[in-house]
Amino acid sequence: MNIEDFSEHTFDFGEDYEGRVIATLVASPNHDASRPSVLYIHGLSDYFFQVHVAEAFHEQGYNFYDLDLRKHGRSLLPHQTPNYCRSVKEYFPEIDRALEFIQSENDGDIILLGHSTGALTGSLYLNKGENRDYIDKLIMNSPFLQFNLNPWKRAILLPAARVISTFKPYASLKKPFSHLYGASISSEKHGEWDYNTDWKPLLGFPAYLKWVAAMHEAQKKLHQRSDIEIPILILHSDKSSRNQNWNENILKTDMVLNVEHMKTYGKKLGPNVALAEIPGAMHDVFLSRKKVRKLAFRKMFDWLSNIESE
Repeated sequence: MNIEDFSEHTFDFGEDYEGRVIATLVASPNHDASRPSVLYIHGLSDYFFQVHVAEAFHEQGYNFYDLDLRKHGRSLLPHQTPNYCRSVKEYFPEIDRALEFIQSENDGDIILLGHSTGALTGSLYLNKGENRDYIDKLIMNSPFLQFNLNPWKRAILLPAARVISTFKPYASLKKPFSHLYGASISSEKHGEWDYNTDWKPLLGFPAYLKWVAAMHEAQKKLHQRSDIEIPILILHSDKSSRNQNWNENILKTDMVLNVEHMKTYGKKLGPNVALAEIPGAMHDVFLSRKKVRKLAFRKMFDWLSNIESE
């Protein structure tokens, strides 16, 4: 399976505060309407290029769709600020449309698979989204449920981001969230993956304070209350790390988020949450080394099989 085999469906949403807005649903080939379907939502400075993930689901009898959110990847238009949003709820219309499209083409269950900020967005959607009842299961790949800062920095910097961005909506952080994560996954550096660096720069796009405030607001809502009734699986590394310089430890830890936050807040999302620790996994578990991602796939499909047999 190659990325060229996938079909694209564009959703047009008229204009927002920056002009025309679209989102793109990417569908893998050889669909069977009787099979369950997966809807994947990517993370920050990200888009869908992980064909091997679609292949793994196909081999297990699932249809696979990806949603490149507005201002990301295939949905990024020339006049837009990459990855920018003022509220996580801005993404709800494309999730609505994607779910409607998938349901119109298929009879099986729908599984939402979200990575990092995509998992955060999906979690909020499952609490407040219009078509949340279309979704039967949620799988989270290293969910962004808390900023990876110490408590005093969170207490000062996150409220400050909200205040500053009210007056300067395009103010951004001077440094990238990580100057090494891109190097850890790109075949141009230390990783094994080829992708479009115009859509996924090695240093990422700027982190705008308005975006920071939007993510923090979504996290707070989930921390205060979450009522996701469907089964949830959280895939995460066994360790997090902080790295200023390149070292091999980067290839076997989550260097972006704190896995303890995922466990603490993930268990509170609903009554049916399972945690799957993947030793040696990176932040995007499915971009880890081959033997590690094979373990992640096995644990995920075992969970799906057990849930479906109940």
